[in-house]
Parts: sequence; C-alpha cells; structure tokens
Amino acid sequence: MTYLIKGARRHGEDAADLIVSDGVIVEVGTGLSRAGATVIDADGLIALPGLVDLHTHLREPGYEASETILSGSRAAAAGGYTTVFAMPNTSPVADTAGVVEQELALGEAAGYVHVQPIGAATVGQKGERLAELGAMASSRARVRVFSDDGFCVFDPLIMRRALEYVKAFDGVVAQHAQDPRLTEGAQMNEGTVSAELGLAGWPAVAEEAIIARDVLLAEHVGSRLHVCHLSTAGSVDIIRWAKKRGVNVTAEVTPHHLLLTEELVRGYDPRFKVNPPLRRDEDVQAVREGLADGTIDIVATDHAPHPDEAKSCEWQAAANGMVGLESALRVVHQAMVDTGLLDWNDVARVMSSAPARIGRLDRAGTPLEAGAPASFTLYDPRAARPFTRADLRGRSVNSPYLGRELPGEVRWTFFGGRPTVADGVVAETMSAATTEVPA
Repeated sequence: MTYLIKGARRHGEDAADLIVSDGVIVEVGTGLSRAGATVIDADGLIALPGLVDLHTHLREPGYEASETILSGSRAAAAGGYTTVFAMPNTSPVADTAGVVEQELALGEAAGYVHVQPIGAATVGQKGERLAELGAMASSRARVRVFSDDGFCVFDPLIMRRALEYVKAFDGVVAQHAQDPRLTEGAQMNEGTVSAELGLAGWPAVAEEAIIARDVLLAEHVGSRLHVCHLSTAGSVDIIRWAKKRGVNVTAEVTPHHLLLTEELVRGYDPRFKVNPPLRRDEDVQAVREGLADGTIDIVATDHAPHPDEAKSCEWQAAANGMVGLESALRVVHQAMVDTGLLDWNDVARVMSSAPARIGRLDRAGTPLEAGAPASFTLYDPRAARPFTRADLRGRSVNSPYLGRELPGEVRWTFFGGRPTVADGVVAETMSAATTEVPA
C-alpha cells in the first residue's frame, strides 16, 4: 500500500509531502504526487517520528487482568507510539531469555508497535544476585536495558556488578531510585501537605541518595546508568552535576511529574497515588527546566495499569500507578510546548530519538527523511478537549487526567508503513503487520 501524506509539518517546521511505500518513506518534498496512492490531507498536522517509550508496564505474562501486550500495544498506538520498552515485573519475572523472547513474540503477533523487552537486573527482581543478563542480551530479543523497576537495586555491590556486566554488550542499567528504608509505609510526598493529611511522608532524599550513589558507581566502573522517573529538584541538581563531571548517565521524567502536584492528593483520590509520588510545585518547575535544558534526557510514561479493585478503594490500600500512553503527548504539549520550554523538534528528541538511542534501537526514532522507516505520528496541535474514558484503549482506566482539558490529538499513527490509527480511530486488528525488530 502506498500513501501520499500532503502538507504535514515535519517536526513542527515547514509543510511537506511524504510518500510512503513498502514500509519506508520513499520521498519527501512539496507538490508530490503518486498514481494510485491513498491521499491523506495532513494540513496543519505535525509529523513526528514514531514515539518511543522507555518505560511501559504491559503486565503480560501473569497480570493480564490489568493489561496484555495486545491491549497495551493498542493504547500505545493511540498515543502516537511505535516502540515501547516493556518492564520486567511480570509473572514469571522477565529475568531469562525465554521470557523476554515470549514478550517479543507477543508484541510481533499484536502488530501495533515494536515491543522491546527490558530484562530484570536481578533474579526475580529480589536484588540478591544478577539475572541472566548475557543470555537475554544475546537472545532474539537483543535486550540492552536492564532494570528491577518497582524495586531499587539497593545493594551497592550488586549494583556495581550489574553496571560492570552490561559494559560487555553496551547495555544500560535503569535504576528505580528509592531507598526502601526511608520509604517504609510512605503514602505521598513528605512535606506540609502530608503532615496536614496525616499520611506517612515519602522524602525526596530517598530518591536523591540512591541517584547520588549510583552516578558515583557508574563513574567508577565507566558504565552507562539510566535513572527512571526522576521527580525532585534535588535529583535534577545531582544529574546536572554528574553530567558536568562526565558521568555516562541519562534520566527520564514522566508526564505526570511534569504537570501534577501533591495538592491533588488532598481529595484522597487513588488515581493520584503513584511511585514516586506527586511532588511539590517547586519540583514540577525544576523537572520542567531540567528537561528543557537537557539535564533530563527523555519523557517516559511509566504506564502502570491496574484493575478497578486495586484503585477503587481507600487511599492507603490502593496500588501505586497511572496509565499514561494515550495521554503522554498531549500532556507534554501542555506542560512543555504551550509554556515555551520545548518546540516540536525538542519533543521529537525527548519522546522519540533520545529514548531510542538510550535503548540502542538504531532504526527507531529516526528523522522523517527519504529512506527512513515509515513509523511516525500525525498530531493535531489545534485540537483541545477533555480527556475521557473513550480515549483509553488498554484494559485499565486508572488515568489521572479523566475530565481534564488537554490540548492536541493524535490523528494518525503509522507503524512499518501501515496505519495503526487512522483519522483518530485505532485499527481493530494489526495481526497481519510486519514487525521487524529494529537494529
């Protein structure tokens, strides 16, 4: 199938036409035509490389009541994503070559996005001994990112060994920075609001202390470290210091930490319960500035679906986590573009090319040029409407944005030259799609 996309603003710049055929962008220019092509009027739409999420929880195998790789892939496509990295906190844990290859195959069968497994750093995510890092790296899944996300690799010796091991195949350890001793029983950010509400506080130092330790370990062994869901002003300062020192560290921030604050907890609505917790307004401003100046490298969703019973309960019993794939681009638009902190070229970097680079997927997140893979999204920045349950394409509905006015709308998503979202409608099935694993 050949498509002629007319008048799209590549990376938010001047309008151009794109011709897509056989899974590749074959021509870019103005006034293009192609006999027999399906024409898409993209006037006013922004064309971005397919979004890449370095931090997605797809729950399968083991927790299919919350999400499956199929349902999560549909949610990702709806949000403009063409690649998602699947976190390993499944059952069984993704700590062997067999499990990561199963996840890869399920993603290929779904056909909406490329599902790239992340391997657990330690066996069972227990932090006691290293998982089969080399076997996962050499498997068909070609794992390059390893994390115990949901759990901190707390033992400094184990963390050092993981950093040393992944150097052999240019891997990266992605750390969930949370000192478990400092957060026992914690329910929200520690501060004035937690004191007023009588909820146990989650201190910023619990995150910052682990980041400080790990950047020093990464410097010592000369390895790559990635910091998951950074959330405090102090964490931004530490990463900024480490980069100036030459440490090979990257960091991510979630959309919700760019927009939402601890004040939302006052209503005890479990949709706003998340790990790390929503922080102060000062922290929100700091992470925005950190993303704008390059201290923070990427936006990652930390998409964390839960069944209704895990969220429709009292605050202290509720699970941590929010779904975020369908809303991420719209939230970044509001928090970063509408505020003038990023332009659309920057959005392409922090939501596509940089996460692909960190995850070592060379064929993902590439600029929209002739010869590039035809995986991209067409986004309407002029739209604005409340986010509703109808926007959610996964199995869970624990979104913090329900009823909130958000700008923009994903109109089309192309994956491997085929539309997974067409004029705002997610395709019913993509099982016939070709899902080549990016190099």
